[in-house]
Amino acid sequence: MSNLDRQAAMSPCGGRGFVVAEPVRELLAPRRVPLGESTEVRRLLPNLGRRMVGAWCFVDHYGPDDIADEPGMQVPPHPHMGLQTVSWLHDGEVLHRDSLGSLQTIRPRELGLMTSGRAISHSEESPRPHARLLHGAQLWVALPGAHRQVEPHFEHHPQLPRITAPGLTATLILGELDGATSPGTTYTPIVGADLSLAHGTETSVPLDPDFEYAVLSMSGEAHVDGVPVLPGSMLYLGCGRRELPLRAESDAGLMLLGGEPFEEEIVMWWNFIGRSHEDIAKAREEWVSGSRFGVVEGYDGGRLPAPELPPVALKPRGRVR
Repeated sequence: MSNLDRQAAMSPCGGRGFVVAEPVRELLAPRRVPLGESTEVRRLLPNLGRRMVGAWCFVDHYGPDDIADEPGMQVPPHPHMGLQTVSWLHDGEVLHRDSLGSLQTIRPRELGLMTSGRAISHSEESPRPHARLLHGAQLWVALPGAHRQVEPHFEHHPQLPRITAPGLTATLILGELDGATSPGTTYTPIVGADLSLAHGTETSVPLDPDFEYAVLSMSGEAHVDGVPVLPGSMLYLGCGRRELPLRAESDAGLMLLGGEPFEEEIVMWWNFIGRSHEDIAKAREEWVSGSRFGVVEGYDGGRLPAPELPPVALKPRGRVR
């Protein structure tokens, strides 16, 4: 997924100074961002005061949108480096193409996982014809320094582990949860799970006290540790929890995101993650010149131009809580 913001700001992220070492209940409101011709997303990360959750560094929630008479998602070829993209759908389909030659339709509750490593480009679009509704989330995972130059690759996992309890079905997207392990490749201790709750369910999900966590509401009305979380919002939970109480006031869909706090300080701008302003500037130059990120074949249209880069480097600043 691309960040299509033409005024992309440079964001310092990571480092333990941003991590809350105890349980908290911090409700994050989204920022609305247009995506292509007919889709608007609600951006939860990076957020004012909250840049990352473990290695999760970018979260967009979109839909459900009625795109029966619309083009739907149309994201031209664009570059990535230093991160993984996670495509996750509740309704609709997304056609993924990339500079490695991958061509894959991603459907609801199938994992589309692209590891950019040193450099990749891709496009995303609603197929023609396409389903009436489009609803999902797009997320990024920051790669640690030891793996940020890894060879780029794409994975599609249509079958994922499921964990069930009365009124709850959890689909494991990445990492480990309650003894299950996702087939998706990871480079840091992390977890991502899709939680489906039936109306009236009261239950709890086991957590790792060394991880920090957040919950994104996809649909319905649920209380997370006593806090009502409505669709398109996210509750940051901090660290130090061994379980998470959940109560569904209606049928509800949530995404549980967590991981070991990301130690390294990173710089995120547009669709790149680096370690310095110079990393970002070099990547932008190489996208403009066409010398690094390859070519996406088959997309009907041109590639995405790069925004102007802010002239002054921002230095990461942590905060201690």
